[in-house]
Formats: sequence, structure tokens, C-alpha cells
Amino acid sequence: MSARRRLLVANWKMTRTPSAAAVLARTLASIPRSGEVELAIAPSFPALDRVGAALAGTGVALAAQDVYVEKEGAFTGEVSAAMLKDAGVTLVLVGHSERRLLRGEREPDFTRKIERLVEQGLAPVYCVGETRAERDAGRTAEVLRKQLAALDGFSVPPPGLTLAYEPVWAIGTGLPATPAMAVDVHARLRAEIAARFGPGVASSTRILYGGSVSPASAPGLFAEEEVDGGLVGNASLVAKDVAALLAAAAAPTPGAARS
Repeated sequence: MSARRRLLVANWKMTRTPSAAAVLARTLASIPRSGEVELAIAPSFPALDRVGAALAGTGVALAAQDVYVEKEGAFTGEVSAAMLKDAGVTLVLVGHSERRLLRGEREPDFTRKIERLVEQGLAPVYCVGETRAERDAGRTAEVLRKQLAALDGFSVPPPGLTLAYEPVWAIGTGLPATPAMAVDVHARLRAEIAARFGPGVASSTRILYGGSVSPASAPGLFAEEEVDGGLVGNASLVAKDVAALLAAAAAPTPGAARS
């Protein structure tokens, strides 16, 4: 039996203006959803205020796509954890593969970002995942262990920590990991968390799957007890797709119960 509540995080990336994002947020917030599933929306920084207003009182959480490593100062173009908290954000993505690829960010950066979030009481959604070349070379476990080193400086787990397994080779390709692949990696990640913080923390830590999550792939993925929800990109921009994902996440997991 699992006590982990399912979570869908809609990562809108750089796709909607603030006004359009607010309209979409209101639409998604109006979709009926089971109390077994939480929904969070991560719009671009300029849209946080309007999306936050649109979500007020709906039970849908406001998330952010990134945070800067410093508390404050002369860092043009950056956004601090304190600013995110003041905007109503409660969850923040850290370590997304696009930040690794496009910005060259690495584990020491992510450690500092998580530290800033902890200081403000914000929950990190830490993203990890291997490339196709790394998987084909049999290096998936090695890569994940290296990426999880961002947590090594914490004597206790960051409050609200969620992991998101996003195989780089699946993102935006329409070719998600199979349920068996996801289960294997999620179990490895849970073992790594257990080694750092103990089995109790490991059993209560949510691990999301991200990478071409769609209404077609979600039922198989979410049928697995090890998969605690999804970090969703393209499908989170379409209301009917989000409705399908929420339904898939709320469906009973064979052989397990959630509370």
C-alpha cells in the first residue's frame, strides 16, 4: 500500500504569454479531478502573477520552472526563491534537462538552488535522467547516481522533495519510456534516496515520470505503483489531454492503494 499522493506538474516552458497562460490555467483548474491527484502548473516567470491569480482558491498549485543560486543581488535577469515565494509559488523545478543542456548547469548549481528553496520553504522537484547514448552504453545507473549527488550535502531530505525521472531521449520525441523501464529507474532512484536518508523517506518520496507523457502513454505508466505521477510538457497545454492524464493518474493501481 502506498501513501504517496499522485502529482501532475504541467511544465509550460516558454510557450504562453501571461494573458494566454491565465486563460489556460483557469480552464485546467476547472477540470474535475479526484482528490487522489494533485495538479501544479509551472508557467514562465512573467506569467506567474496572472496564473497565480487564476488559480487562487482552486486547489491547483503554482510552480516555477527554475530559481537562481543566490539569495539576492546584482544578478540581472535572475529570479530568487524569495521572489517566487512572494508570488505564491510552492513547488520549483530544479535540474531540468534543458537547463543542463542549454545552460550547462551541473550538480553543484542544483545543490545551491535547492538550498535557496529550503530557506524559503519551497518544495524542489529535482529532475534527473540519461541521454540515449548513456542508456545504450549501459550507464543509466551511473548517470543517475552522479545527478543525485546534488543531494549529498543535505543531512536531512529537503522538505517536500519530489524527484522527476525524465529520460532525455524521450522528451519531445513522442517515444516515452516503457512502463517497465520507468519502474526499473524509479526503483533505482528510490534505493538511492534510501541510502541517503533512510527507507522511510524513500517510501514517502514521490517520483514522477517525464518524457512524452500523453493520454496514450499515461495509463500504462500510471498503472505502476512506482510511478507517482508525471512531469508533463506538450500534453499539459491541451485541456482534454490534461483531463485524460488526471483520470489516468486517479485510476486504481493494481495491487496497491493510495491515500
